[in-house]
Amino acid sequence: MEGEAAARPPRPFMGVKARRGASFRRDVKGDYLDVPSDPFLSAILSKQGDETLLFADKVLKCTGTGKMKRCILMITGSAIYIVDPDADVLKRRIMLAAIDKICLSKLSDNFFAVIVPSEYDCLMASTRKTEIVTVLVEASKSRSEYEIGVVFSNRFEYRAAADMVKEVRFEEVDGGIKTRIVKKNR
Repeated sequence: MEGEAAARPPRPFMGVKARRGASFRRDVKGDYLDVPSDPFLSAILSKQGDETLLFADKVLKCTGTGKMKRCILMITGSAIYIVDPDADVLKRRIMLAAIDKICLSKLSDNFFAVIVPSEYDCLMASTRKTEIVTVLVEASKSRSEYEIGVVFSNRFEYRAAADMVKEVRFEEVDGGIKTRIVKKNR
């Protein structure tokens, strides 16, 4: 049509990762849970002395047994918090300085792994993955000269538990992305 710009495909995230059109046009809000109005979540942050909330939303976390469990992910200027919303329990606090890197595929899936060498790693899925990764990288840069690395590969390993390594494999198939998580023998 005359006078209309041709629709362009979304730019790859960080120049590498494929993105869905909706991901490219999404508004960035940061706190999708209205944490200040939730006494339990506010108390978790207050108890740790964290005042600057950068991101909060529900995500899916892959458990050590391979099940996907809904949890709350909060990111502050100094740490990641993983909360079980069913039990109202803080399950894990990871200092940003402890994070070595974030692993993502090059495809348009929702998975990302937070690699924590001093502990076990965390595999999660979120439709707001791009925002989460950006917030983590920017927060690490603003706190120190250290920057969390971002690695793109359609196959990567993560430690699901202290004694268990799993490999995540991504493959483009007709109609979408096939994701397989397999236990590695070591």
